[in-house]
Amino acid sequence: MKQVSPNTSALFSSVALGPYTLNNRIVLPPLTRSRSSQPGNIPNDLMASYYAQRASAGFMVTEGTQIEPRGQGYAWTPGIHTPEQVEGWKKVTSAVHEKGGIIFAQLWHVGRVSHTSLQPEGGAPVAPSAIAADKVSVFVETGPGEGALAEPSMPRALSTQEVGELVALYAQAARNALDAGFDGVELHCANGYLVNQFISEHSNQRDDQYGGSLENRLRFLKEIVAAVSEVVGPERLGVRFAPLFASTDEDRVYLGLVEADPHTTYIEAIKLLEQANVAYLSIAEADWENAPDLPDTFYSAVRETFSGCIIYAGKYTVEKALKVLNKGHGDLFAFGRPFIANPDLPARIANGWSLNEVDPATMYGGTAQGYNDYPGYQQD
Repeated sequence: MKQVSPNTSALFSSVALGPYTLNNRIVLPPLTRSRSSQPGNIPNDLMASYYAQRASAGFMVTEGTQIEPRGQGYAWTPGIHTPEQVEGWKKVTSAVHEKGGIIFAQLWHVGRVSHTSLQPEGGAPVAPSAIAADKVSVFVETGPGEGALAEPSMPRALSTQEVGELVALYAQAARNALDAGFDGVELHCANGYLVNQFISEHSNQRDDQYGGSLENRLRFLKEIVAAVSEVVGPERLGVRFAPLFASTDEDRVYLGLVEADPHTTYIEAIKLLEQANVAYLSIAEADWENAPDLPDTFYSAVRETFSGCIIYAGKYTVEKALKVLNKGHGDLFAFGRPFIANPDLPARIANGWSLNEVDPATMYGGTAQGYNDYPGYQQD
């Protein structure tokens, strides 16, 4: 057996996540790559190869996967709401399971972060309130295999009845995920997308039971967690948040959703997850240059509030992961860009091998180039 370097051995200890025993603490996080087949946003053989190459991760979560046609905000992202999409995802889960991997589907609805060209019949995107997203761009198709950035379109506010219908759509997407062979699901409640829009005081100005007080703004989250738990079981459910406390770069205030009191907002949200007994909480930290770190008081409060597994992501290095692990704040650690360019990332971490660099020109859309053609480490 190959010896694990002592300075990284803690990342290669086993850990329980719901009913699963993970053989390391290295996570492939959700990474939008826009490689689904068109028309229909259907997962394909290329995607199956990509995920299978990275199945040595202790835990894997798919790219954001829209739960319905209105949930799409970027060209060529996959869905999980049609039979054809479910069949496509079966290729992915089969390939990952053949490699011994564990993979959850990330259920995604972008809400207002979309464009009319991506919406059914060119309609307006849907949102808690008719407030446009700012400081963000979406990616729209401008021709076969060609795309460009665009500003999000003005959304329309969902009716109270439509909010309830969306809860049911999340539950149906979870059923589809099980049918596709996934081991569980993660709810994307981060990065300024639909659930985050309901939580935020900036994007939610409703006057019904889903708006106003923090309790009301968390109601949509609470109802989705309950509905999806009934389908997959809380032990196969995770939730992702992206709390942001400050910004050193005013142009990168995350979709305008920096809360006046992010500590209280997210600790109350995490209390709901603890009460629901979900398997894990995923925290996506700010990941741009000079981004603010989460306060130590928040790390501590998260651990005190939530008893399940805690995943951290956001420009994590091995050194930072070990520091957070040794403090007892987190259990699993996601490495996004390194995993894009290094399909054998766990082996490279274990052995101290050098890493491939990411090609930014092939991140979104395209072919196998910059997707599943990154080489594994070659020893001299």
